[in-house]
Amino acid sequence: MTDYSPEGCRMNTYDNSAAVSGIKALTEAMYNHTILEARAKVCDKNHDLIVDLGGIKGIIRREDGAIGIREGTVRDIAIISRVNRPVCFVVKGFEKSPSGNTVALLSREEAQRICEKEYSSTLSPGDVIDGRVTHLESFGAFVDIGCGIVALLPIDAVSVSRIEHPKERFSVGMDIKVIVRSIENGKISLSHKELLGTWEQNAARFSPGETVAGIVRSIESYGAFVELSPNLAGLAELKEGIQVGDQVSVFIKSIIPQRMKIKLIIIDTFHYDYQPTPPEYMFSGSHISTFIYSPENSDKTVMSCFDDL
Repeated sequence: MTDYSPEGCRMNTYDNSAAVSGIKALTEAMYNHTILEARAKVCDKNHDLIVDLGGIKGIIRREDGAIGIREGTVRDIAIISRVNRPVCFVVKGFEKSPSGNTVALLSREEAQRICEKEYSSTLSPGDVIDGRVTHLESFGAFVDIGCGIVALLPIDAVSVSRIEHPKERFSVGMDIKVIVRSIENGKISLSHKELLGTWEQNAARFSPGETVAGIVRSIESYGAFVELSPNLAGLAELKEGIQVGDQVSVFIKSIIPQRMKIKLIIIDTFHYDYQPTPPEYMFSGSHISTFIYSPENSDKTVMSCFDDL
């Protein structure tokens, strides 16, 4: 079965290591159109990638560097940024260098075309897939969903509890689960918050009378919203000197499912550099049609519908 994992997932596997072990193995991979992976060592002045294949030099010409490079719809930074990182490719052929050494001609674009045809084009809204975070912007996280094909996870779809920047949830290189949110003109948009559980699932972790840790996410005139988990926040009474982003300890006064309310009292505040950890998922299936966040007896309904999209 062909592996359409995000770049970096297959490089150290036994099958991949065996396939890049020599000219004979690379030739077999060429005839089988096998997607392989190795580390890009250099991007030369022509924006060709030089790939480390052990004893054999591999080269990905600029025009073979990514889908869209030939057409000019993707900038060369998509190639340059791969230096010292794993790149996927298929073997196109071989040639002799001026010094007489064999050079393997590789194509990352072709590997992405195969992945697009056989995998990403078959996805539907609501499908739950694996991804790897490639970079973070204020408006969202870019996620490799297979062979370096990148989709956007908008910041408002990261979690129910609002954040100012995706770096508060993710780090570059983190492996995560994502949901196909929509597909328009071949471009895939992602979601994530539905995998982090409903209000009731998250609230079940806490009980009135407990003092627990939280993060101040916003401050209003009537109180401060404190995140207890990525999909759950409560409202705390204002305390002098608190700021957005503060780590706090909070006393849980009450939990009211009908109103989706958790009332809190801030006991103490403290500062430290928060490092995101891999998300804890409460959904283990491969497809979500409808996600209802709110409790059944709640005054309002909060839900996501994917199949209708």
